[in-house]
Amino acid sequence: MILYRHADPRFPFLQESADQPAARWHSEGDGPVQYFADTPDGAWAEFLRHEGITEEDELENVRRALWAVDVPDDPRVAEPALPRRILTGDLDSYEACQAEARRLRGRGASGIKTLSAALIAGGAAGWSVNGGLQRAAKRDGFVIALFGARPDLVGWAAAAVGRPRPDLLKGVRHFGGVL
Repeated sequence: MILYRHADPRFPFLQESADQPAARWHSEGDGPVQYFADTPDGAWAEFLRHEGITEEDELENVRRALWAVDVPDDPRVAEPALPRRILTGDLDSYEACQAEARRLRGRGASGIKTLSAALIAGGAAGWSVNGGLQRAAKRDGFVIALFGARPDLVGWAAAAVGRPRPDLLKGVRHFGGVL
Protein backbone atom coordinates (compact mmCIF):
# COMPACT_ATOMS: atom_id res chain seq x y z
CA MET A 1 0.00 0.00 0.00
CA ILE A 2 1.09 3.58 -0.55
CA LEU A 3 1.23 5.69 2.60
CA TYR A 4 2.32 9.29 3.15
CA ARG A 5 4.79 11.01 5.40
CA HIS A 6 5.96 14.60 5.78
CA ALA A 7 9.60 15.34 6.58
CA ASP A 8 12.03 18.18 6.90
CA PRO A 9 13.37 18.48 3.32
CA ARG A 10 16.97 18.51 4.60
CA PHE A 11 16.71 14.95 5.95
CA PRO A 12 15.75 11.45 4.78
CA PHE A 13 12.09 10.45 4.95
CA LEU A 14 12.66 7.73 7.58
CA GLN A 15 14.17 7.78 11.06
CA GLU A 16 17.26 5.62 11.55
CA SER A 17 18.27 6.12 15.17
CA ALA A 18 16.79 5.76 18.64
CA ASP A 19 17.36 9.49 19.40
CA GLN A 20 14.05 10.31 17.76
CA PRO A 21 11.97 12.58 20.03
CA ALA A 22 9.11 10.82 21.83
CA ALA A 23 5.70 10.85 20.13
CA ARG A 24 2.29 9.18 20.53
CA TRP A 25 3.47 5.60 19.90
CA HIS A 26 6.98 5.65 21.37
CA SER A 27 8.85 7.07 24.36
CA GLU A 28 12.36 8.53 24.44
CA GLY A 29 14.84 5.84 23.39
CA ASP A 30 12.18 3.49 21.92
CA GLY A 31 12.86 4.58 18.35
CA PRO A 32 13.18 4.56 15.60
CA VAL A 33 9.47 4.48 14.83
CA GLN A 34 8.18 5.37 11.36
CA TYR A 35 4.85 7.25 11.25
CA PHE A 36 2.67 7.20 8.11
CA ALA A 37 -0.82 8.39 7.13
CA ASP A 38 -3.18 6.84 4.61
CA THR A 39 -3.66 10.17 2.79
CA PRO A 40 -1.53 13.23 2.05
CA ASP A 41 -4.04 15.31 4.04
CA GLY A 42 -3.53 12.99 7.01
CA ALA A 43 0.25 13.47 6.83
CA TRP A 44 -0.18 17.25 6.64
CA ALA A 45 -2.72 17.20 9.51
CA GLU A 46 -0.18 15.39 11.73
CA PHE A 47 2.35 18.15 11.00
CA LEU A 48 -0.14 20.98 11.58
CA ARG A 49 -1.31 19.49 14.87
CA HIS A 50 2.18 18.92 16.27
CA GLU A 51 3.38 22.35 15.23
CA GLY A 52 0.27 24.04 16.65
CA ILE A 53 -0.51 25.69 13.31
CA THR A 54 -4.11 26.89 13.36
CA GLU A 55 -4.15 30.04 11.21
CA GLU A 56 -3.81 30.38 7.44
CA ASP A 57 -1.10 33.04 7.66
CA GLU A 58 1.09 30.58 9.60
CA LEU A 59 1.23 28.34 6.51
CA GLU A 60 3.26 30.90 4.56
CA ASN A 61 6.55 29.74 6.08
CA VAL A 62 5.87 25.99 5.96
CA ARG A 63 8.43 24.15 3.82
CA ARG A 64 8.13 20.37 4.14
CA ALA A 65 8.78 17.40 1.89
CA LEU A 66 5.85 15.07 1.32
CA TRP A 67 6.72 11.45 0.59
CA ALA A 68 4.67 8.61 -0.88
CA VAL A 69 6.05 5.38 0.60
CA ASP A 70 5.38 1.80 -0.49
CA VAL A 71 4.65 -0.12 2.73
CA PRO A 72 3.97 -3.85 2.36
CA ASP A 73 1.02 -5.38 4.18
CA ASP A 74 2.23 -6.99 7.39
CA PRO A 75 -0.01 -9.25 9.48
CA ARG A 76 2.07 -8.37 12.56
CA VAL A 77 0.79 -4.76 12.52
CA ALA A 78 -1.66 -4.62 15.45
CA GLU A 79 -4.56 -2.37 16.40
CA PRO A 80 -4.27 -0.83 19.87
CA ALA A 81 -6.95 -1.67 22.45
CA LEU A 82 -7.61 1.87 23.65
CA PRO A 83 -10.75 4.03 23.69
CA ARG A 84 -11.22 6.62 20.92
CA ARG A 85 -10.74 9.50 23.38
CA ILE A 86 -7.20 8.22 24.11
CA LEU A 87 -6.40 7.42 20.46
CA THR A 88 -7.30 10.98 19.46
CA GLY A 89 -6.40 12.75 22.70
CA ASP A 90 -4.08 15.58 23.51
CA LEU A 91 -0.52 15.27 24.78
CA ASP A 92 -1.76 13.90 28.11
CA SER A 93 -2.94 10.74 26.26
CA TYR A 94 0.57 9.93 25.02
CA GLU A 95 1.62 7.97 28.09
CA ALA A 96 -1.30 5.51 27.67
CA CYS A 97 -0.54 5.18 23.94
CA GLN A 98 3.16 4.58 24.59
CA ALA A 99 2.34 1.91 27.18
CA GLU A 100 0.01 0.17 24.71
CA ALA A 101 2.72 0.31 22.02
CA ARG A 102 5.22 -1.29 24.44
CA ARG A 103 2.68 -4.02 25.24
CA LEU A 104 2.02 -4.76 21.55
CA ARG A 105 5.71 -4.62 20.68
CA GLY A 106 6.42 -7.08 23.50
CA ARG A 107 3.87 -9.45 21.94
CA GLY A 108 5.73 -9.35 18.60
CA ALA A 109 3.84 -6.60 16.77
CA SER A 110 5.86 -4.90 14.03
CA GLY A 111 3.77 -1.75 14.26
CA ILE A 112 0.40 -0.20 14.96
CA LYS A 113 -2.52 0.72 12.70
CA THR A 114 -5.07 3.06 14.23
CA LEU A 115 -7.37 6.00 13.79
CA SER A 116 -5.66 9.29 12.93
CA ALA A 117 -5.41 11.52 15.99
CA ALA A 118 -4.84 14.59 13.84
CA LEU A 119 -7.83 14.41 11.50
CA ILE A 120 -11.37 15.13 12.64
CA ALA A 121 -13.94 12.36 12.03
CA GLY A 122 -14.55 12.05 8.28
CA GLY A 123 -11.53 14.24 7.56
CA ALA A 124 -9.79 11.79 5.19
CA ALA A 125 -12.22 12.50 2.35
CA GLY A 126 -10.51 13.01 -0.95
CA TRP A 127 -11.66 14.75 -4.11
CA SER A 128 -13.49 13.74 -7.27
CA VAL A 129 -14.23 15.49 -10.52
CA ASN A 130 -17.88 15.54 -11.56
CA GLY A 131 -18.94 18.90 -12.96
CA GLY A 132 -15.83 20.38 -11.38
CA LEU A 133 -13.81 19.60 -8.29
CA GLN A 134 -16.01 18.08 -5.56
CA ARG A 135 -15.34 16.65 -2.11
CA ALA A 136 -15.56 12.86 -2.13
CA ALA A 137 -17.42 10.82 0.49
CA LYS A 138 -16.28 11.35 4.07
CA ARG A 139 -14.13 8.69 5.71
CA ASP A 140 -11.89 8.47 8.74
CA GLY A 141 -8.13 8.56 8.29
CA PHE A 142 -5.70 6.10 9.76
CA VAL A 143 -2.04 6.06 10.66
CA ILE A 144 0.50 3.28 10.75
CA ALA A 145 3.50 3.45 13.05
CA LEU A 146 6.17 0.84 12.24
CA PHE A 147 8.74 -0.09 14.87
CA GLY A 148 12.42 -0.02 13.97
CA ALA A 149 14.59 1.11 11.07
CA ARG A 150 13.05 0.19 7.72
CA PRO A 151 15.68 0.19 4.96
CA ASP A 152 13.34 -2.07 2.94
CA LEU A 153 10.83 0.75 2.32
CA VAL A 154 10.88 2.73 -0.93
CA GLY A 155 9.66 6.32 -1.05
CA TRP A 156 8.99 8.88 -3.75
CA ALA A 157 9.13 12.63 -3.19
CA ALA A 158 5.59 13.82 -3.93
CA ALA A 159 6.63 17.37 -3.06
CA ALA A 160 10.22 18.39 -2.43
CA VAL A 161 9.20 21.59 -0.65
CA GLY A 162 5.50 22.15 -0.09
CA ARG A 163 2.78 23.20 2.30
CA PRO A 164 -0.76 22.04 3.02
CA ARG A 165 -3.86 23.66 1.55
CA PRO A 166 -5.35 26.34 3.84
CA ASP A 167 -8.76 24.62 3.91
CA LEU A 168 -7.16 21.64 5.67
CA LEU A 169 -6.81 23.70 8.87
CA LYS A 170 -10.57 23.18 9.48
CA GLY A 171 -10.11 19.40 9.33
CA VAL A 172 -7.37 19.13 11.97
CA ARG A 173 -8.09 17.99 15.52
CA HIS A 174 -5.83 20.56 17.16
CA PHE A 175 -4.35 20.07 20.62
CA GLY A 176 -6.60 21.63 23.25
CA GLY A 177 -3.87 22.84 25.58
CA VAL A 178 -0.63 24.73 25.24
CA LEU A 179 2.18 22.82 23.54
